Amino acid sequence: MKRLGIWLRSTLAVVVIVMTLVAGTASSASASTNYSGTLTDGATWGAQVPDNWNGILILASHGFGPPIPNSWRLPPPIQNALLARGYAVAGSSYDPSGSWWALESAARDQFETIGAFTAAVGEEPESVLALGTSMGGLVSALMAEQGAGIIDGALSTCGIVGGAIHLNNYQLDAEYTIAKLLMPAPGPKLVDFANPGQGAASGGALTAAVQAAHASPQGRARLSLVFALLNIVPVAPGVPEPAPNDAAAIEAAQYASAVQSFPVLNFVQFGRYWIELAAGGNGSWTRGEDFAELLNHSPYHDVVRELYRTAGLDLKADLSSLNAGATIGADPDAIASLEETSVPTGELEVPQLTLHTIADPLVPVQHESVYGDVVRGAGGNTLLRQAYVDRWGHCTFTPAEIVASVAALRHRVETGRWDSVAQPQTLQASASAVGLGGAAFVHYTPPALSGDNGSFDPERNGS
Repeated sequence: MKRLGIWLRSTLAVVVIVMTLVAGTASSASASTNYSGTLTDGATWGAQVPDNWNGILILASHGFGPPIPNSWRLPPPIQNALLARGYAVAGSSYDPSGSWWALESAARDQFETIGAFTAAVGEEPESVLALGTSMGGLVSALMAEQGAGIIDGALSTCGIVGGAIHLNNYQLDAEYTIAKLLMPAPGPKLVDFANPGQGAASGGALTAAVQAAHASPQGRARLSLVFALLNIVPVAPGVPEPAPNDAAAIEAAQYASAVQSFPVLNFVQFGRYWIELAAGGNGSWTRGEDFAELLNHSPYHDVVRELYRTAGLDLKADLSSLNAGATIGADPDAIASLEETSVPTGELEVPQLTLHTIADPLVPVQHESVYGDVVRGAGGNTLLRQAYVDRWGHCTFTPAEIVASVAALRHRVETGRWDSVAQPQTLQASASAVGLGGAAFVHYTPPALSGDNGSFDPERNGS
């Protein structure tokens, strides 16, 4: 992986901007007051306001999980760092009667939280910055499309900004490939789960098959195809960075990332139940797919071909077999529901900064490639900036990186200009200046998302 390594020489403009971003930062947390209440739909909301409140409200959108009180709270080191710098933090649990995939209610509940906060505190925020994490990163992206006059800017961190349909499809492509090529027929249930236990059982069976396959050259070749479809970057904790032409080492790093270091398949199949529950059915498909074309979209297609060759396997035959057996169709109503609630249009109404680690095993950085294209296609590219951190893991940001990103967004909101605040060298300098530990902002361009299935066609892809 390319690292920034040698920083660009700071210009006078960058120095001035960094000094502005870090001016007035606090060295220790101040006292604060907690608030809480209930929203119209029964969701709970809460807030923490420091005594030295600077008038800015951070509206925190939490990730995938149960809609419980205080789920809105950011990780303590990050929340405390923001409070110490005068920011108030608030958020909602989302609708408690809905799915853990609460996209139908999340943006609405977050917007209502602002009014509840104002009534409780007795003072309207001078500005509101929406900060979302993981699924919440998708929530804050959707709020940036709906929030003119309500919020002033959005920060999406490790967000599912490619949208739920892309997410469902590339995950299903990979899971189907495991079931078809690495397991005896008929394989585990992959969609239409009746309860979360069925999803968890499917994820466990798929993981066991992957672990067994990794013991042989033939299995590792087929796993390289799985990892290509799943968009797994070949970076993992404690694993040396593989050479670009070392196919075996690349597959080993992908395995270490997505199986040994993080149980991706277990997580996504458990999560699939909740997305299906929210959508009212299966919102993904394999029917009509061309797996050779999907592989060609992947930056790891040469790795797959090399490992198939050395293992003595026929890649063309496997791809043809996948095409022939691809019979899973999507529920058109579920697709419509997800398109309405869980897919960004890119039509931004307020400035947005996105932040992603470049080796995220759960929400691949390739989501940012899809999102950037969508926003540019909608004409919102002047409002969007995308930043990257050179680190493995899902949402593994340091307090310094979050504080620097919030400061950059604040600069854009208050001045109407991005200037260079979202450039990696400025973000790195800003993060280093706040005294909160390390940061690893890096110049990076994410690759295309593998398994980009295009638009849903009910005649071709429907159930």
